[in-house]
Formats: sequence, C-alpha cells, structure tokens
Amino acid sequence: MTWHTEVDLVVIGTGGAAMSAAIHARLEGASVVAIESGTLGGTCVNVGCVPSKTLLAAAHTRHSALTNRFSGVPSSAGMVDLSALIEQKDDLVGMLRQTKYADIAAAYGFDILPGTATFTDAGTLLVDGRPVRAKSYLVATGAEPHVPAIPGLEQVDYLTSTTAMELTELPASLVVIGGGFVGLEQAQLFARLGVEVTVIGRLAPHAEPELSSELRKAFLAEGISVIGDRAATITQHEGLVQVTTRNGKDATGERVLVATGRTPRTEGLNLPAAGIATDERGFVIVDEQQRTTNPAVFAAGDVTDVPQYVYVAARTGKIAAHNALGHDERVDYTGLPSVLFTSPQLASAGITEASAIAAGYRCACRFLRLSDVPRAIANHDTRGGIKVVADADTGKVLGIHALADTAGEMMLAATYAITAGFTVTQLADTWAPYLTMAEGIRLTANLFRNELPTSCCA
Repeated sequence: MTWHTEVDLVVIGTGGAAMSAAIHARLEGASVVAIESGTLGGTCVNVGCVPSKTLLAAAHTRHSALTNRFSGVPSSAGMVDLSALIEQKDDLVGMLRQTKYADIAAAYGFDILPGTATFTDAGTLLVDGRPVRAKSYLVATGAEPHVPAIPGLEQVDYLTSTTAMELTELPASLVVIGGGFVGLEQAQLFARLGVEVTVIGRLAPHAEPELSSELRKAFLAEGISVIGDRAATITQHEGLVQVTTRNGKDATGERVLVATGRTPRTEGLNLPAAGIATDERGFVIVDEQQRTTNPAVFAAGDVTDVPQYVYVAARTGKIAAHNALGHDERVDYTGLPSVLFTSPQLASAGITEASAIAAGYRCACRFLRLSDVPRAIANHDTRGGIKVVADADTGKVLGIHALADTAGEMMLAATYAITAGFTVTQLADTWAPYLTMAEGIRLTANLFRNELPTSCCA
C-alpha cells in the first residue's frame, strides 16, 4: 500500500458518505485516499441495512408460510436454523463488501489505508502516528448504537442491533427497548423467527398517528406485546432479565435488546484539537455546505445530525466532496423518503401533518384505509392505510405516508410527485396502473374532491 504524503481529499471512513465522497471527488479528477480503522464498508453493508433486511426477508418468508391467507395453497414452516441463516447473511455481506466497496475503490482509483485517524491540530492528521496531508479532509465515520443510562443495564448481557444479528441461537424470549425504526424491525424479525417478544416504547412516535396506531394493531395481532412507556430499571432474576418501566409495568425476557437510537462515532479523532465543534449529543456541526467549524474539514453522513439513511449519507458525502473541491452546493431534502421494513411497511415522503402545521401551513389531509385499495383486497391483506398531506390554500402535496406491505416501493412515486410540486388534483388525475398498491396514492388524492367511495377503477 502506497503511503500518501499529500492528496486533494482525505476521507475518514469507508461507509456510504465516505465512498460517495471519494467516488465523486475522483470523478472531478482529484486525488483521494480513504482511511478505515475497522471493517471496510461502514454501517450499511456490515451491521445495518443489508444484514437486517435480508434477515427480515427470511423472517417474513417464514411468517407468510405460517399465516397463509390462501386456503387452496397449503404451506408450512419448521423450526429456524439461526446459525445457517446468519452464515447466509454473512456470505451476502462479504460479497457486497467486496463488490460494492473494495472493487469500487479499485475501479475509481483511490487507496484505502487501514489505521486510526487522529487530528493533532487544525491542519495535521495522523494515521497510526504517520501524517497524511491533504488540501481538505472529510469526516465520515458514521454512528453506532446508543446505550442509554438505564440503571442495571450494564449488569446484564444486553444486545444491540449489531450483536443481535450475530446470534447463532434464538432466545426463547426477548425484550426490545425502543420503538423506533431499529427496535421495531428487530422486534418483528425475532418474533417471526419464533421468539416471544415485548417492545417497550412508543411505536414509530414520529409517524402519522393513524399509521402508527395501525402498526401497533398489526404487532399485537402477531403476538408481540407492546408497552408504550420508557424503561426505568433493569434487573436479573434466575437467568431472566426484567425491565421495569416508569409507570411500574414489567417485561421479562431471556435477553434484552437496546434500540434507543445511535450516537456519532468520533472517539479517537481528537476533534477539539482540529477546532471541529460538535453539538450537545456529539454530532459534528456542519453548515449548508457540509463544512465544519474548521474551514479545511468537512463532515457528512451519520456523524452529523442528519436523517440516518444511507442515501442521505451518500448525498451529503457527494455535496461535501464537491464543495471541498471549490463548488458551492447544498442538499435539498424536499420529498425525502423513509421506509420502516416491518410488515406491513411504514413509509413516508415529505412532511407529516404535524410538521406542516408547525411550519405554518393551513393543512388539509385525507386518509384511505387499505380496505378500499383493490390490490390490498386481492391480496387478502388490508392492514394499514395511506395518508396525503396537502397545503389547504394551494392544494400542493406536502407529504405522502403509507402503511402497506409494499409501502416502500410506493415512495419513489410519492417523492417524484412532491419534488415536482404536484397538487392533489394533479396527483388524482395522473395515470396509475390498476391493481398496484401505488394506485392507492391516486385514490387517496381523489378524496380531496370526492369523499364518496368509488368503483374499483374510477
């Protein structure tokens, strides 16, 4: 490996933001080197999106076999071989780490230096004690699971989303602390593999209330217990972990999984020495150009306080790289989509009704249950619904939200509509293929002018 004495851009990290930055800097003709202290690829491919979604797909497949809605097509499912499932997951991760990270770095012509990066002053970066000099630097070290200060937690062998996906044997029971995206996906993953699961926390607290309420019903129908409260203390009795909430409710399980958000990974960087400021939670502060309080240092992805999605990390990494090379670009979050990969999926694009009101809009909303969407009826699965949020004065679409088994697939159309500035009338009058779940978006928009039920195709 060549030791670089000076390049145009040094990227610290090799996750989504880092790789995007390195690729786009190389496309600009800049010299780039990336630094990685751990495993190549960052969160998404190693311990985040890829492993969790492939395991969820396996769990959903088993659940579909056990809860087959079609009486003429019998199906069954046996016990889970978790060790084999984890091995298959690891093979997938290894393949993608090679093809989407190592091979990509080689194709674009930038080196990845193994080692720990540390700033010693505003203009000096050491990697394992050796200087690596650049015109600009990018901090893209990502985030890791946050461990809350719950009395008793440190005395038990708790799981995080990372370690939970490394288990080779299923616990008989599991208590999940946290009702956000990670907690809910992990809860349903293990429940559908045959584990008795209890979730402590408000389910999807930032989602539209109509949809989070329906998701709660879906969880309860699957036998997942839900305690809408915060964990207060944790104790261990005869091999079981007991979690007591603030209101005195108890949940007991063989294991406990903590999913209470993520914290930035900055340990060892010595950011204060470089004059790089962080907020009260430790996230690196950046301006609209992704520049830190040190003019020569940029930051992107989950180490900054942005929505923690890999596509946001990639976009901020691209913008940071361009600006480090002299451009003046900003990230436009209009129509930003998100997907919770439970079943049904909870997905959104744009803003919620509460956010619209807080932003000063006079809001108009319509909600359509999936029992009125032909595709859901044909699937014999009418759990969920679709909500469209609009500006009451102009009819402009501000947000589209859905709880449905393919809600995530619907959000690309939703993002396009919001980005293009569609009104609800335009949305209702746009072609939608019949017997698709995405057709429900058009049907919901139609409610703004006609609240009566329609025929299948009208």
